Amino acid sequence: MVKKRAFISFDYDHDEELKIALIGQSKNPDSPFEIVDMSIKEAIDSNWKIHARKRIKSCDVVIVICGHHTDTAKGVSAEISIAKEEKIPYFLLSGRVKGNVVKPKGSLSSDKIYKWTWENLQLLLKGYR
Repeated sequence: MVKKRAFISFDYDHDEELKIALIGQSKNPDSPFEIVDMSIKEAIDSNWKIHARKRIKSCDVVIVICGHHTDTAKGVSAEISIAKEEKIPYFLLSGRVKGNVVKPKGSLSSDKIYKWTWENLQLLLKGYR
């Protein structure tokens, strides 16, 4: 099985443990995806975006983990914009079971936030959206 290479976009200030959990799932023997940790914790400027673009372009898909503050995470919005420009598909994954999970500002109003389950991940990575 050829694994999809995934870039994880998440709110670095509030949801880092969710990224760690997703990386853990990618290590399951039957995982249809692999993640190389490509997190960038730098100020968002033109230099940051150049690095992010290179990393996103090297992936097959962008997984956007949505939490309680994702709408204020400028990096997540920038990464979605880059994914759109580079025509890299992305999907929104609900990172929290309780409380209001919000979409990043860079997402489309038609983008759905999917429940984070192993079955959903497998389907979403196959393009079922």
